[in-house]
Amino acid sequence: MRARAFMAGLAAVTMLTGCGGLAAQSGGKDPAKPDSASVSDARKKLNKLQVKGRAARTGFDRDEFGPAWSDVDHNGCDTRNDILKRDMKDETFKAGTHDCIVLSGTLDDPYSGKTISFKRGQDTSTAVQIDHLVPLSDAWQKGAQQWSATKRKEFANDPLNLLAVDGPLNGQKSDSDAATWLPPRKAYRCAYIARQIDVKSKYDVWVTAAEKTAMEGILKDC
Repeated sequence: MRARAFMAGLAAVTMLTGCGGLAAQSGGKDPAKPDSASVSDARKKLNKLQVKGRAARTGFDRDEFGPAWSDVDHNGCDTRNDILKRDMKDETFKAGTHDCIVLSGTLDDPYSGKTISFKRGQDTSTAVQIDHLVPLSDAWQKGAQQWSATKRKEFANDPLNLLAVDGPLNGQKSDSDAATWLPPRKAYRCAYIARQIDVKSKYDVWVTAAEKTAMEGILKDC
């Protein structure tokens, strides 16, 4: 019950985060296409972001952003399981974990449009992965090197920057920005770019000139 109460609050919070909130609805529902006001807001935020070249990747390590999938909100569940619960439907849970550890569920993958059956296990868990919409390495090269350890940990576990997606596509994306990778499902690209902009605006992560051009191109067609 404690975990479910948290997720209800999380859904309410993400719906208030601007156009990115449209991409963060719970229950495995397909995100709505941002309306004209949300797209306009995304353009304004994009125009306020600094445009600079990438810094060197030197020194980047996943540990610079804290332990993977910490329980930063102290609800008793790690961040990975929180996002699986938020984004999937028909979940089952490991007994005795207060509905924290997700054993199975169904994901309507926003990146591909496929329906994916998730089953926890050594050979099956990777079918659904948690993507950082703004990759940690990308953030590292665009400002995060100068952040405190606390801010980097917050960034890595912020639900606004996290999405359950098709595992192979997440691997394909890797640490790419919008200039080099977009979801193959074109209907999701507006929401994807709007949410990336929300994240970069929230944390003052800059964009490259090529990245900004790519984002503007997507928003133009929204």
